[in-house]
Amino acid sequence: MDAILRFFRKLWLLIRRERFHDELAEEMAFHREQVEKEFCAEGMSSEAARYAALRQFGNATRIKEQSHEMVGFHLEVILQDFRFAIRQLRKNPGFALTAIFVLALGFCASVSIFAFVDAALLKPLPYPDPTRLVNVTESAALLPIANLSYPDYLDWKKVNTVFSSVDVHTGRGFLLTTPTGAEVVSGASVSDGFFRTLGIPPVLGRDFYSGEDLPNAPQAVILSYAAWQRRFGERSDVIGQAITLDGGANTIVGVLPEDFEFAPQGRAEFWTTYHPSHGCALRRGCHNLQGVARLKDGVSIQAAAAEMRLIASALEKQYPDTNRGQGASVLPLSEVIVGDIRPILLALLGGAGLLLLIASLNVSSLLLVRSESRKREIAVRSALGASFARLVRQFVTDGMLLVVSSGVLGLLLAGWSMQLLTTLIPVNMLARMPYLRGLHLNLHVLIFAGAISLLAAVLFSVTPMVRLRLGELREGLTEGGRGSAGTLWRRFGSNLVVVELAIAMVLLVGAGLLGQSLYRLLHVELGFQPDHLATLDVAVPGSSYSKNEQLVVLHRQILSSVSSLPGVKSVATAMQPPVSGNGNTLWIRFVGRPYDGKHNEVNQRDVSSGYFTTLKARLLRGRYFNETDDASKPGVVIINQALARRYFPGEDPLGKKIGDIDLSTVSIKEIIGIVEDIREGSLDSEIWPAVYFPENQVPDSYFSIIVRTSQDEQSIFPALTAAIRQIDPGIATTNQGTMSERIDDSPSAYLHRSSAWLVGSFAAMALLLGVVGLYGVIAYSVSQRTREIGVRMALGAQRRSVYQLILKEAGSLTALGIVIGLIGSVAAAALMRGLLFGVRSWDAPTLAAVAVVLALFALLASFFPARRAASVDPVEALRAE
Repeated sequence: MDAILRFFRKLWLLIRRERFHDELAEEMAFHREQVEKEFCAEGMSSEAARYAALRQFGNATRIKEQSHEMVGFHLEVILQDFRFAIRQLRKNPGFALTAIFVLALGFCASVSIFAFVDAALLKPLPYPDPTRLVNVTESAALLPIANLSYPDYLDWKKVNTVFSSVDVHTGRGFLLTTPTGAEVVSGASVSDGFFRTLGIPPVLGRDFYSGEDLPNAPQAVILSYAAWQRRFGERSDVIGQAITLDGGANTIVGVLPEDFEFAPQGRAEFWTTYHPSHGCALRRGCHNLQGVARLKDGVSIQAAAAEMRLIASALEKQYPDTNRGQGASVLPLSEVIVGDIRPILLALLGGAGLLLLIASLNVSSLLLVRSESRKREIAVRSALGASFARLVRQFVTDGMLLVVSSGVLGLLLAGWSMQLLTTLIPVNMLARMPYLRGLHLNLHVLIFAGAISLLAAVLFSVTPMVRLRLGELREGLTEGGRGSAGTLWRRFGSNLVVVELAIAMVLLVGAGLLGQSLYRLLHVELGFQPDHLATLDVAVPGSSYSKNEQLVVLHRQILSSVSSLPGVKSVATAMQPPVSGNGNTLWIRFVGRPYDGKHNEVNQRDVSSGYFTTLKARLLRGRYFNETDDASKPGVVIINQALARRYFPGEDPLGKKIGDIDLSTVSIKEIIGIVEDIREGSLDSEIWPAVYFPENQVPDSYFSIIVRTSQDEQSIFPALTAAIRQIDPGIATTNQGTMSERIDDSPSAYLHRSSAWLVGSFAAMALLLGVVGLYGVIAYSVSQRTREIGVRMALGAQRRSVYQLILKEAGSLTALGIVIGLIGSVAAAALMRGLLFGVRSWDAPTLAAVAVVLALFALLASFFPARRAASVDPVEALRAE
């Protein structure tokens, strides 16, 4: 307690410095008077007592200085150091601006990428006890994380002993009836305990009741906070109000918290209870749900996964037809939410870290050169009595000033770059990344920035101290330091440049491989021509078109109306456009072949007769669908090459028949054509076997329109939407876009493109810093060897030999950096193998091309110092010495 009081007393004295000096003078005078009185009491005269007291008390000025130093905590000295450091930077603006800008770039890159890593990988999910939440799904041969069927979910929920609760959810678009017409809105259907499993209570109203998801229960809906704000004006009386979704009445029972997010369902506005009343929901073989569960206390994810696999195995034995090969998957919910972005973020963080390392090394080398130029100054200060600790404090102050200046600028740039990078993410992807919304410089990011700033400050403080020890400083009084400086630079600075060039090589190779992957991804064979294709999703109210016959008529009306629009060359409808993702699968069985119960899973696509011609997909054999292929005719299908290769090797599939696993009469279809593989899934996924059904036989109420135009695709959308609404105002349209945009903005393309651009940017900055570092080494070496070069030229050396001398030094550093970089590049590329597409991690052409580029830039950076060296006048060089 006494120490704390003394601290605050000293702090107060620092604030009131003048008062401190007055009190100190009064206290000293008081003590002198007391001593003088004692001498007088012993019989001395007043004059003799005064001189004796002064002699005993000592030097008053020295006592004041000692007292001030003890009380002042050296704060004044520290302020003096900072003022001196600022003056030094102002005297060397080139050094100051270069060091601050280079280091700020490194800070900006590292802090920006760390903010994304923190938001996606480090920050816990916004739910109570999030580590106990797991994603529970089935697994299959083609899909390690597959959707769950509703009957299997009920069995899992009933039998398991590892979950305190397990619930399901599925995303969907609702057709919302509004006074201005129908509108497609994002939503999700969930089981009754979904929000209780997550631990999220509504902020207004109530949660779903237990049993409110049963088939005959009333339809209830909970609003997102955004929907409550935007559509209902934040009115509290909205609870109990009815809204019309998909033609049916739904009662609003609650509103979710403003900060609620659930990434798998994006920005769902309406959350309804899942009612398994008919169709797919009641079939064990129909997988359309995702599960989320909360682990019981003491149960690990591994134990839960083991039990769920046992349950899945038991169901497989109990239901061999539908559950054959169906396993179970239990993963942390956070891992599923992050998905494929984890390796990309870690790769980018590694690249940003390497860039920061290069920047720090460059600044360290600049400080080293600067300390060499200040060697005589430091030696003089040491000779005049400055202690080693005092000199060290000056170095620490210099480093701190650089770090603080660079850190502030780096944080400003990082805040701007974070917002820029977020805006570059496509809207449909950002909807499934809610953790990136509102990205900012939070506490975690600031702590990270503080940590790397501290490390940089230590590095910058130690760098000059390592060489300028007290014993060496006195030597600086008797030598110019030029020879020792040159030797030091060749030892230390050259090693730094080798490290920088090696790191630049690693980043350049990474950028080259990622760029090549992106190019191959965007030029992958699609199986159709994407140019001049416009796409638009259509949602039809089920209450108005409940029968297939009505849907078939509507499809034909839409096709006829759109085809008559100016600029339309052809039009088609499909369950979903290409490059939308694998899924919507079915199990098929072949008529006339023995069946072993194996699930032959294939993509199912329902398309109109003009689908393949509109896409300009190539028919290999057989025929396309035509308008007469309707429900009154025998069922027909078209298959792709992948299906023909897998299930009909060495035979002709035309005329063969397929059906469901039961070979029910209604499911049997004849194969009438084979088309070239169309990439239905993502750009980097394997092409699955696919079966195409004519929409006139199996029409959909939610489908896509695909239009091939003779004009700009964007110009067709207003007329296209108007033509559809003219048929029926109750029909809603959404997700308009060109096929080229769909491809460019697809998740796989964006992830590859963003990683390639970011790593490429890091690589470009690393190359620039490495080349600048090499230029600095060679230029400084030339300045230190001016006398040597002058002597050589005076003795008859030719300019060519001087060029060779300098370029040889640069070439050896560059070669060593490239060799080390090649080894590191192969290792780094192996770690990022998962990010590459169509490129090997040890791609020889990329390695060779990067090595050549780096060598050429290094040669260019070395040429100018070499030319300056070759231009040295021997007489002037020797006279200067």
